[in-house]
Order: sequence, then structure tokens, then C-alpha cells
Amino acid sequence: MFDTQILILTIAFILPQSTICVTDNCRYNENSPWMSETTWQNGTAKDEEMKYFTRSDSKSFITTNWGLKINDSDSLKAGERGPTLLEDLELREKITHFDHERIPERVVHARGSGAHGYFQSYGDWSNLTRAKFLSDPSIKTPVFVRFSTVAGPRGSSDTVRDVRGFATKFYTEEGNFDLVGNNIPIFFIQDAIKFPDLIHAVKAEPDRSFPSAASAHDTFYDFVSLSPETIHMVLWVLSDHGIPRSYRMMQGFGVHTFRFIAENNDWVFVKFHWKPKYGLGSLAWDEAQKISGKDPDFHRRDLWEAIENGDYPEWEFGVQIIKPNMEFKFDFDLLDPTKFIPEELVPVIPLGKMVLNRNPDNFFAETEQSVFHIGHVVPGIGFTNDPLLQGRLFSYLDTQINRHHSANFQNIPINRPVVPIHNNQRDGFMQTVVNKGRVAYYPNSLQDGSPRLTPPSHGGYKTYGEQTGGRAFRGKSPSFFNFYSQAQLFYNSLTQIEKQHLINALRFELGLVETMSIRTRMIYHFNYVDHDFASQIARIIDVPVPTAIYANLNNSSPAVSIEQYSRNTIRTRRVLIYIADGIEVSTLNIVVRILKSMGAYLIFVAPQQGRIRETNYIASQTFATTDSVLNDAILVAGGQSAIKYLLYDYPQYQSGQPIQFLREAYRHGKPIACIGEGIELLDRAGIIAGNGVYVLKKDGDAKTFAQDFAEALLRGRFWYRDVLDKI
Repeated sequence: MFDTQILILTIAFILPQSTICVTDNCRYNENSPWMSETTWQNGTAKDEEMKYFTRSDSKSFITTNWGLKINDSDSLKAGERGPTLLEDLELREKITHFDHERIPERVVHARGSGAHGYFQSYGDWSNLTRAKFLSDPSIKTPVFVRFSTVAGPRGSSDTVRDVRGFATKFYTEEGNFDLVGNNIPIFFIQDAIKFPDLIHAVKAEPDRSFPSAASAHDTFYDFVSLSPETIHMVLWVLSDHGIPRSYRMMQGFGVHTFRFIAENNDWVFVKFHWKPKYGLGSLAWDEAQKISGKDPDFHRRDLWEAIENGDYPEWEFGVQIIKPNMEFKFDFDLLDPTKFIPEELVPVIPLGKMVLNRNPDNFFAETEQSVFHIGHVVPGIGFTNDPLLQGRLFSYLDTQINRHHSANFQNIPINRPVVPIHNNQRDGFMQTVVNKGRVAYYPNSLQDGSPRLTPPSHGGYKTYGEQTGGRAFRGKSPSFFNFYSQAQLFYNSLTQIEKQHLINALRFELGLVETMSIRTRMIYHFNYVDHDFASQIARIIDVPVPTAIYANLNNSSPAVSIEQYSRNTIRTRRVLIYIADGIEVSTLNIVVRILKSMGAYLIFVAPQQGRIRETNYIASQTFATTDSVLNDAILVAGGQSAIKYLLYDYPQYQSGQPIQFLREAYRHGKPIACIGEGIELLDRAGIIAGNGVYVLKKDGDAKTFAQDFAEALLRGRFWYRDVLDKI
């Protein structure tokens, strides 16, 4: 007689494999009693599959894991004050499960957050690749994306300076395709054999176990200073790209060079790109540090709230295409992962868009248990001889088995494809699929030769037949020894303030390196990038200014600059609005209406939470529960009595945060606007109008004022205040 739960679980795993549909165009199948037409129309194929493994405990009775209903929440004791009895299975089961609720965290990319969504192609790209999800613009392919920091542990802060992971799982009708990349188009090293050394160097030093989630220490720069291939990536990470404003406002890259292979076996090299709809944004370094204390979940919260509010993050997916005859036409090696192709040389062709529109139901079950593997590709996508890529193809499977203690991690719902799985792999720890039949091998005759091999004409994956060969060799190709040209190109591509941020970051990082010989070696490398750049750092960290030895060729690629990246919406930008009893509402109403219509998030802050007297405004925050660093701009409402309260009465017991918030917003380059009497707060803060600071006088036009403020929000930052520092 079957155990009921095992039967239900078996059905849950078998039915989706054999009957689930893989496109949003599929119609309700009346022969599938486990699916209603209403629920199907509300989500992708992956959403529907996930429902089989999702339970709600709402309006239910507590049971043990074996279905026994429980009528008491206390442990079983021998007498009212006696010892707890060993026979209390309910206690033992509950505590034992709790003791085993964690799995090993990822060695890298441990701190992350994820979301569900879909990808939709703009057209039929079968002239480039046989990948079906890129051939039909009517298909919405389900995706799950995990963003992450790299160096820190799972409990570290979101806003540390670091590379950000950008891993996308496409649940296609041909199987899963995992695009496992970063928010920076290159990487530190050229060969995977150096990856353990890189990570050991950047992690907390083993004799003291600090610093955590930080690169500003001796072991990291010791490794970097002895590995010049890393210099280019160090500049990217120490630039504003290393402290993004949000996951929604950063780019994604496949890092490596891949292949697109068409049906006729023609192929091209490709570089993968994600470009954010909401534009690029970054944090000020001082701001990032303070956010780590105020809200270490800043990026995680931002992604969650945007999706919950219906402001779905969106990226355009594109590729740079390099024909085979162009492989050796660049002044760098196409297979070198420490190099990128400037968009001015090879433009990015947009192929489709990705929208993230659903948060996970359970963070552990979905985000934490999700696994990605760079080797998970579909027909029409292939690899190259990039040595870092080749090493990654080995490493991912190994680490996933280590984390999940089993080779059956693919059966976890978030990892399962939405197509049938048929192979001869069996058993193992936590196998959840009941495989029927006598045969578990191929070829066979006892099962009519099934499961069978699939020819490429019917969707079987075919590896591109690249010509290979040569003597066994350890070392670098001579074309991989160009260490400084693109580091110089990157530096030249930054605006003046972005260069200053990079210099400040390196002064901070190297200033914390205790070993002077390491500092000196780093300045030696930077001198090959740009002499003035190296000199500005050297003077501050007590290293002799070097002699100029390498000319700056003045090559640049403006596309890498965050400041020069186009923005077209202020949607989801957070505006902190000062209100208090006695505010003047007529002008404020106009400004609020305009900003709301543009999609800005308006956060009202007052000395105390609740409704403001004689208005419809409700303060959701106080000056103790929010901060300037958690918002993108500040607007001060008018009204003499309200301003008097904020200036004179309120600070008696709150240390003058309204003034402090304004000063911090000014230092961090954020737009500031004041209505009427609100200018008194500006005066007290020592801030004058101009440079992104707007004042609406009593006879001013509220509509024009709001539009000017919105334009400032669109620009994002007025960074040059860092240099002028008028406060």
C-alpha cells in the first residue's frame, strides 16, 4: 500500500515533466486537472510549475512532518516541573529540523537576492543562432535572476565596494540556459587556475579573519601587485561601478566570448550585455558606508519593493557580434577575459528584453537554493577557448554538489527545467523522482532503446566542431601580455569627477595596506596607466611619486562611464519630503502631483509619524527612522509654523537631523528643493541655491519648479559639490 505523501510527491514531480507547457501562448488543457485556466493566464510556465511545490499554511492545523496533528505547543515532561522526556518525538523532530535548516553558503556570491520574470525576443534571430528562445517574439521565456556581491559572506552588507553577480536562468523549451555574469564586463584573472588564489587573497585574512567583505587589506593588494593582469579590473571595481545605486540600475555582462551557431552551422563570436531600463546609478562612497549601517539590506529591499509596487525592473538584452575573420583584428586577444570590446568599435545589437515581475515566495527555497552553471546552454550557443571560461565549466558543478550534499540538486523546484527530464541517472542522496522500469543504461533493447539520443535536426545539442590541437603548454599566449592598454582606456573614459572618485577610492584602499612595498608596487602599475593618476595617489599614501615612463595614448570609450549613460525616467527615485504641522499645502499639492505622475516614490518625514494636522498628508517616517543616504533627493515643504517647528522646537530633542540630512544630501550631490519658507532650513545648513538646489519663492510657478526638480532627479547627481565643498 502506497504512503499517501510519497504518492502525492511522485505525482508532483512527474506531471510537470510530461504535461507542462513552455510558452505563454499555450492554452488551457482540459485534460490537465491540476491546472485552472485562470491561474495559467496569470504567470509563465515556470510560475505554474512552482505552484506544485508551494504550500500555504494559512488556515491550517499544525502537524508533524508525517501528518500527525498536534494539540499542544509545549514539550512533554515527567511532571509539571520534571525533566523533558526522550519520547517526545514532536520536540525531537522540530529541534532536529531546526538544527539542519542551513546549507553551506556559496564560497563566492554568498550575499544575494533574486526575482522571477520573463524574457521576450524582439524578433527572429535564427540567422544568428538556432536557440529557439531567440527565434519567436511571441514567446515569453520564464527567467529567474540572482544578483549578488562576490567577496563577502551571506551576512555582509549590500553596499560594500565589490563586483556584483548578475546570473540569469532561462527556462527555455530546449532546457535551461544559464547566463552567469557580472555587472562589469571583464574579470581579474585570465586563467581559472588562479581563481582560488584571487579569492583567498580578497577574503578575510586567515590568521585574523578580518576584514570581511572588503578588499582594502594587504593580502589582496599583495596578490594584485604581483599579477598585473588584474590592474584593469581593479580600476573598474574601485570606480563607481563597484558601488551601484541598486541592482535595477546596473549593467550585466557575460564576461567571456561565446559563440552563436546558426542552423546551417555558420557561427559568430558574441559578447552578452544587459542594459538597464532605469539607467545606471551609483552611490557616493561615504553614502555607501553609512547605508551599510542604516540598512544593510538596501539593495535587497530596493529590488523587492520595486517589484511589489509594480515598477518592474527591465533590461535590454544585446550582443556584440564578431565575425570569425575579425578574431585577430583587435589590439587585444578576444579570448582574454580581462579585456572588453569598446562599443564604439563593435556596437551592441539589442535582441530582446527581460522583465522581473515576481518576488520569490520563499527566499531559501528559491534564491538560496538556486544553482547556476555556465555550462548550461541550449542549441545555438557554444563556448570558446577562453581559459577562465574553460575552468568555470568544471568548477560550478563541483561546488553545487558540495553545497547541496547531493547530485540531485536539479530536482529542487527552482532549478528544474520546464521540459521533461529523461536520462539514466539514478538514486543518490535525496532523490525525489521515482523512476519506473528495468533499464538505467544506454544503449538498451529491453526498453526499445529509450530514452534515445536526439539528432540536431530534432533539437539535440551539437557541439561546434572547432579545430584544436597543439603541444601541451603551461603559460600565457603572447597575446595575453597586454596588461595596461585597456586599463588606460578605462581611466580615460571616465568623467573628471568619476576619475576623482577612483583616485579617492584607491587612496582609501592603499592607505589601509600596511606593507609599504605593496603600496609601491601598486603605484608602479598605475604609472603605466597614467602618470598623473599614479602621482595623485602616491602623494597621499606616502609613496615616492614615480617618473613618467609610459605615454597616455588618450584612447577612450565613453560607453563605460556611468555619468554619460542615458536616462529617461525618474520612476522609482526616492524623494524625502519634509512636512510638519502648519505646512502650506496648495503649492506642495501641485509638486507632489507632478512627481507622482512621473513615478517618483515620495516618502514623507516629520517629527512624528501620522497625519499632519488639517491636511491629507501622512508621515510614514520620522527623522529617526530614515536618513538622507536612503533617499535620492530632498524636498522641503513651506509654511512658517512648520519650518519654525523643524528649526527651533523639534531639534530640542532630536539633535537637528533636518539640517544634517540636507547637509549630507548636498555633500552626496543629490537634488534638493525648498518651497517658500523652507529656504530657512537651507540657510541654516549653509547651502545656497544652484548646482541642483532649487528654491520656489511665493510668487513662483509651482509647475515649472516641479519640472526643474524632476530634471535634476533625472540627472541623478551633482557630483562636483564633492570638490567645491561649500558647506
